[in-house]
Amino acid sequence: MAKEFIMQMRPWFGAEEKQALMAYMDEDGFLTEFKKTEAFEKSIAQFTGAKHCVVVNNGTISLTLAAMAVGVETGDEVIVPNYTMVASPNSLKMFGAVPVFVDVEPDTLCLDIVLVEKAITAKTKAIMLVAANGRAPRAGIEAFQKLCDERGLLLIEDAAQGLGSYYPDGAHTGTKGLVGSFSFSAPKIISTGQGGALVTNDDGVAERLKRLKDFGRAGGGNDIHDSLGFNFKFTELQAVVGLCQMDKLADRVVRKKQIWQQYADQLANCPQVKLFAHDLKITTPWFIDALVEKREALGAYLKTELIGTRVMYPPITQQKVYDLAGSFPIAENIGKNGLWLPSSNQLTDADITRICDVVKDFYA
Repeated sequence: MAKEFIMQMRPWFGAEEKQALMAYMDEDGFLTEFKKTEAFEKSIAQFTGAKHCVVVNNGTISLTLAAMAVGVETGDEVIVPNYTMVASPNSLKMFGAVPVFVDVEPDTLCLDIVLVEKAITAKTKAIMLVAANGRAPRAGIEAFQKLCDERGLLLIEDAAQGLGSYYPDGAHTGTKGLVGSFSFSAPKIISTGQGGALVTNDDGVAERLKRLKDFGRAGGGNDIHDSLGFNFKFTELQAVVGLCQMDKLADRVVRKKQIWQQYADQLANCPQVKLFAHDLKITTPWFIDALVEKREALGAYLKTELIGTRVMYPPITQQKVYDLAGSFPIAENIGKNGLWLPSSNQLTDADITRICDVVKDFYA
């Protein structure tokens, strides 16, 4: 029997989403955001423990609105990790804020707080802390909160990869900053195709977010505008899918942790592959991330064995669109040697064994 190709990542939708969409279409709904969207927002707020949740059309715009809602303005500097998806800095460039790049911790790939302190200038307005693969900074979230308090800075959490991950004190990732952002794009633990969510415990920030995403309307259903806003609204179709996905989230969190542990166990005696560590009590791995030797050759070999991989993010400063000088040894090392192994929730135990056996065969 021919082997099937194992994708590096794929979304997971089933009969429940199909049936829910068909049922909604029979309701003669407006498709634009309404009751289903409100229910989806409530579900995310309850899961994360946040007071407010506001959903928008994608996870890049959610970061843009997060920064605007807390008071970041054109020309303000925001400290961003040099290891992150390009959406993090791009979200700031959308309205003229200036991302300032800082290297990351070697084990968590989250911002290095010592380097963050050195990067603060008179123009610095905020820190964008990215939860790399759900991990929290080794320095501790409290250290970042203290730094922001002492220096009069705003703390924004890019928790796009953090749904289902927590801080040691039990608080959900994304809920310690003034605002936190999640993404529901295809590779995430739950997906609505595209989509983003913002959580906050600040009433004023929540109100500004709602207005920013809806033309600055003074209230629903009117055309009175007393503040600037845009059209970044969600849809009921996304919300219908999202509600079904939320019903599956708890099980997916459990399985994601099992998948990582099986990789860790089976590759423990393969020194050429070093998985980034996770505290599975509090962290849900989004991808199986690793530093590997002979990355390009390994990826090519795995592809011949019908196994997909994906190289990890290169440093933003080395991306042609930014092309900035500076030394960022940790981010640069990831750019050269970082690899994501297959990470889908759908992976079976047999799939993982097959992948690990092929990896070990390559190095043998």
